[in-house]
Amino acid sequence: MKLSCLQENLNQGLSTVGRAVATRPTLPITSNVLLVTDHSRLKLVATNLEMAISCWIGAKVEEEGAITVPARLITDFVNSLPNDKVDFELPAKTKTLQLRCARFEARISGVDAKDFPPIPEVGDGINTNVEIEDLRDGINHVVFAAATEESRPVLTGVDARFEDAQLTLAAADGFRLAVYKLPLASAVKQKGEVIIPARTFAELSRLMTDQKEPVQITINPNKSQILFRLKDVELVSQLVQGTFPQYSQLIPQSHTTKATVDVAEFQRATRTASIFARDGSGIVRLIVVPGGELSPGKMTISARSEEIGDDVGEIDAVVEGTEAKIAFNGKYLSDVLSVLKETQVSLETTNPSSPGIIRPVGNDKYVHVVMPMFVQW
Repeated sequence: MKLSCLQENLNQGLSTVGRAVATRPTLPITSNVLLVTDHSRLKLVATNLEMAISCWIGAKVEEEGAITVPARLITDFVNSLPNDKVDFELPAKTKTLQLRCARFEARISGVDAKDFPPIPEVGDGINTNVEIEDLRDGINHVVFAAATEESRPVLTGVDARFEDAQLTLAAADGFRLAVYKLPLASAVKQKGEVIIPARTFAELSRLMTDQKEPVQITINPNKSQILFRLKDVELVSQLVQGTFPQYSQLIPQSHTTKATVDVAEFQRATRTASIFARDGSGIVRLIVVPGGELSPGKMTISARSEEIGDDVGEIDAVVEGTEAKIAFNGKYLSDVLSVLKETQVSLETTNPSSPGIIRPVGNDKYVHVVMPMFVQW
């Protein structure tokens, strides 16, 4: 193996695949990164056995070859090098990779590439494309609502329903539910539903930052693997097996009160109340009061702690229906308000023990349901 590439490109490539390197490996080689020549490019691959990221960078290849080396070691070394050409050389029948850049030189002991876990080939199943901006918005609006604990594995993923030219993403953790509908750039021939790990979506969102071309999505026929293909990067992930809850039944179809407020004001008042809610189980109380003939409606956002005190914030609201009281976990409110791009949001409620529904005004693609907290009024 003999090749050369630019330090800047190599550094970026190692950073791209680095997030898939196993942190507590059950298989020691998964803490390595695979370097393999691929025509006139260098291919970098890392996997933690649940997810694999492959990245291609431009290189001048003189001799084909492959080797795996400790990911953290080579990443830290390359990161410290000057912005210059990096020469790779792997002498025949050895496992020691030699690196040269400007006046720096290193030898890294590697492991045979044949021992690296094979990356699954994904094809022949559901196949579609989606625009970067649409997919990024979809991920950002739902991924935070997925469960982080493993007690119900299906809830650690995001449910993805492909049907015609639409993709519906849904995530829930038992206390909240986020559902977002986005268009597909190319319609699917067969409809299908899979559960994509939330961690995979979080990584994909990070990988898409510099991308402009649509993302190609492929799911294998038995729905065990998914492939996201970007310009010079591929991400393959295992899918979560199981059945996602029938979440459409959890979205209330009616309400007795609807309050429309400014997103920024609601967010500020929630954030302020959350400071006092820290010692009070995170409880933030909302009281919605309809306006009179001359006065506007209002929403009062408050929190209190027996030990440190209380706070009350008030914001204007356009209120339809009757007066309402409801309490939520302040973090759940802040999470959803922070992803909204719209300037106004509506909160629909029925009674203090029924879920609240948050919808951005002017955007029917998104709905967020939050379970209430029971408090003494």
